[in-house]
Amino acid sequence: MGEPLGVAVLGAGNMGADHVRRLDRVVGGARVAAVADPDIERARAAGAGIAGVRVHTDPEAALDAPGVAAVLIASPAPAHEAALLAAFARNLPVLCEKPMAPDSAGALRIVAAEARLGRRLAQIGFMRRYDAEYLRLKALLDGGGLGRPLMLHCVHRNVSSPPGFTSAQLINSSVSHEIDAARWLLGEELTAVTVRRPVSSDGAPEGLIDPQFVLFESERGALVDVEVFVNCGFGYQVRCEAVCEAGSARIGEEHAMVVTRADGARREVARDYLVRFADAYDREMRDWVDAVRAGRVTGPSAWDGYAAAVVAEAGVRALEGGGRVAVELAPRPDLYAAVSR
Repeated sequence: MGEPLGVAVLGAGNMGADHVRRLDRVVGGARVAAVADPDIERARAAGAGIAGVRVHTDPEAALDAPGVAAVLIASPAPAHEAALLAAFARNLPVLCEKPMAPDSAGALRIVAAEARLGRRLAQIGFMRRYDAEYLRLKALLDGGGLGRPLMLHCVHRNVSSPPGFTSAQLINSSVSHEIDAARWLLGEELTAVTVRRPVSSDGAPEGLIDPQFVLFESERGALVDVEVFVNCGFGYQVRCEAVCEAGSARIGEEHAMVVTRADGARREVARDYLVRFADAYDREMRDWVDAVRAGRVTGPSAWDGYAAAVVAEAGVRALEGGGRVAVELAPRPDLYAAVSR
């Protein structure tokens, strides 16, 4: 089997700490070699009990720590570009949480930098591609038994939004997952966005436009609608229904535990994404580690990260301007397939 893959984890917040736990306790063939976070105590807490781990406040120091052969970026989005470019300079494969960059300009710089290398080093953390239900739906659509996809109906609900969450973030943070999932499921790019704004919920913080209804158009004429509601109050729910020429398929309805007691039955609803997509994160990490150890980089590419950023920016313009906004992508470098599968 060889030596375990030494991974530097950049960012020790909720997501980063969960990935440290996953690498240390769940995924075989890897070890946490370094953890970096501006808050050194948070880095120490994430790495506590892991033999040989180095902790740093400087992400580049973590990349240069002994035994580091790969990088997992779970820091805030504004730090992603510098971390990715630093990893590229060291020829280190990277798993970077979404969004790849805070804006499409930064994302395009990352694409250009990787294209200059002539090889892929980055995988972007769109973990829904690793969820068992999404994988079954993808296989069904690719198999052609339901005919051509005509529409995707999507739901994305959160219990509550974090402090400071903005109306734009409903699209460029929350709906970014649906953007990538739609591109992947359909195997084509999204070409236009329209956003409609129903009356905001009383449960939404003052000034937050929540819920929103987002409509995407695809290259071959399919429509994708997304209800995004980040202060629904009752649970974390993600659903998708594909409506095709010869049938339909729906996922996300039964992803819950039913508890039965003397006083009746109760269906448990996940409270956050770390619970609902725990298996997907595990599978994503295992696949990444296995691929890197085999000398390969697979999964969602830097181009997928860039395309999601461009579509999200078009969505924010549609939200602010109230009209239909076309999606305009830069020319695709030869390094990247049409839509990474």
